[in-house]
Amino acid sequence: MAATDAVRTTDPTRRAQPALDADPAALRAVLDGPYAAVRDEVRAALAEHTDLLDEQRDLPRAQLRRRVRDLVVEIGERGQAAHGFPRSVGGGGDIGASIASFETLAYGDLSVVVKSGVQFGLFGGAVLQLGTRAHHERYLPDILAGRLLGCFAMTETGHGSNVQALGTTATYDPATDEIVVRTPDDASRKDYIGNAAEDGELAVVFAQLEVGGEAHGVHAVLVPIRRDGEVLPGVRVEDCGTKLGLEGVDNGRLWFDDVRVPRANLLDRFAQIDDDGTYRSSIENPNRRFFTMLGTLVQGRVSVGGGALAASKVAIEIAVRYGLRRRQFEAPGTDDETLLLDYGMHQRRLLPLVARAYALSAAQQEVARQLHEVFSPDTPEAPERDVRALESRAAGQKALATWHATHAIQECREACGGAGYLSANRFAALKADTDVFTTFEGDNHVLLQLVAKGLLTDYSSSFEDLDQRGMVRFVAGLAVDTVVERTAAHQLLERIRDVLPTGRDGADTDAGLLDPDYHLAMLRFREEHQVAGVARRLKAGVDAGRPPGEVFNDVQDHVIAAARSHVERLVVEAFVAQVRAQPEGPTREVLGALCDLHALVTIEADRGWFLEHGRLSAPRSKAITREVTALLRRLRPVALELVEAFGIPPEVLGARDLVGP
Repeated sequence: MAATDAVRTTDPTRRAQPALDADPAALRAVLDGPYAAVRDEVRAALAEHTDLLDEQRDLPRAQLRRRVRDLVVEIGERGQAAHGFPRSVGGGGDIGASIASFETLAYGDLSVVVKSGVQFGLFGGAVLQLGTRAHHERYLPDILAGRLLGCFAMTETGHGSNVQALGTTATYDPATDEIVVRTPDDASRKDYIGNAAEDGELAVVFAQLEVGGEAHGVHAVLVPIRRDGEVLPGVRVEDCGTKLGLEGVDNGRLWFDDVRVPRANLLDRFAQIDDDGTYRSSIENPNRRFFTMLGTLVQGRVSVGGGALAASKVAIEIAVRYGLRRRQFEAPGTDDETLLLDYGMHQRRLLPLVARAYALSAAQQEVARQLHEVFSPDTPEAPERDVRALESRAAGQKALATWHATHAIQECREACGGAGYLSANRFAALKADTDVFTTFEGDNHVLLQLVAKGLLTDYSSSFEDLDQRGMVRFVAGLAVDTVVERTAAHQLLERIRDVLPTGRDGADTDAGLLDPDYHLAMLRFREEHQVAGVARRLKAGVDAGRPPGEVFNDVQDHVIAAARSHVERLVVEAFVAQVRAQPEGPTREVLGALCDLHALVTIEADRGWFLEHGRLSAPRSKAITREVTALLRRLRPVALELVEAFGIPPEVLGARDLVGP
């Protein structure tokens, strides 16, 4: 369905843009990146189990959970969960392949995705990253093969995002050489824990470790919770009950009534209890130790962001295909009704979502690449600064990708009218199952505060000591210009041009609007201005003698805005780099048009800010909207090819009433 006619902008004085020629296979190669073979392996497996997409609507919850569990075990038996684990325990030693596999799996049933993420990513990942060789050899082969199912017991009812304040205790008893795990109150019960209600046998429990009467902060301990399907003494389990979605995942609550486990069950990569009962750690600062431990678990956030993005692509492809089939109202001068996607408003609703999916895919590839470089089993241990930078980027990418999924799925459901409301057409499951992605692996607003900390402190050596009050004091001790100089925006600030010439001779008001350097310069300016503004407000508040916590609370909205601007700039930057890396030709032209659309829509969405801060004039703001409309018309003839490139198997896409046979 490639275009044959040139597409003109709304300005008759402008030169016509050539028609785009989109090759789905070539575009898919870009989207798949270096792991096309891994993704194709998962696609083939998904096509074998499409019946689950229908069954999950009708099966009783108990049967659905068993069905999902069996598929997760099958994933393990096939070796499809082992890509990112060391070869020494039967893995593939390739974290990037693991992320690609997880993302592609999210084209299918999301209960399978989440339960496998809990089993192999969170539970297995914690044993890998926080344990040592003895733990790896004893547990990982069975975990990866699906023979030992487990839980990642971090979140508590009263301590969600505030992991450092967890209430569960793990007290070393030298008389028996055991660790005693205890839940002191209901606020400290482990909550929303996947695999806990029915299937988990072993839990990685995060608790406050106490040795010799001294508290050492949060550590992870392996605690058996079942044997042969029976809950063990001292462990209490409660099902979380019916949820908004993901009914195939057995989320539960856990209490521990002085459960005793051997000292060897402490995951002791970063801290050990010696034979004589002495606690020691190579990281003396407890806050630094805590952040170092959590930093090793960043793969979960990268996976969740990629999974949400994949789910959004399913919704986008269904809606675009429906827009290319469904007709509504008679077309002027013909006897036929007009295709939905020929309406300008329908293009406005859907095609920017397509462009954003491509942009976020480029950014996801970049964060996955960094994850592989930092944590690959075959590379030396990365500098702490690189780990912190990765953690920040993963947090921001997860936030934007999951918010995108929530918005895109809703918009696509509405774009399919009443038919989109039928559960057979997938939107019900997509909406319900992805909604929690904005919450787990970190609430998105909390994650953006983490991003902001990195921007304000430059991942300094003091970073691990910074709670909100500490960050305020740190920034207040700097010159604001120091904070500004640290941002990547500063180096290209001079490239900003807010208003290009528009004299009486009819000079082109659209000049430069399709220049990626212009897009990046605009986004860098916004980011730098907002980061500097936060720093100034923090410093002014402290200089005025106000309590640091109160100062931070007053600027929290500004902090979130600056962090989001930073991540949006990173997304556009990644997409621009991906486009520029392509050889000259049709595929680069298509990707360039998508990149232009995404960047201009991003600027347009915050035009009020740019107008307020002198970066846009009213005529240029209007010119951006005209250019967006022109890009939509240019991309419309290749809309089908753009979504075909996602590589979603037709059997998995489903929604036959909407997309056709």
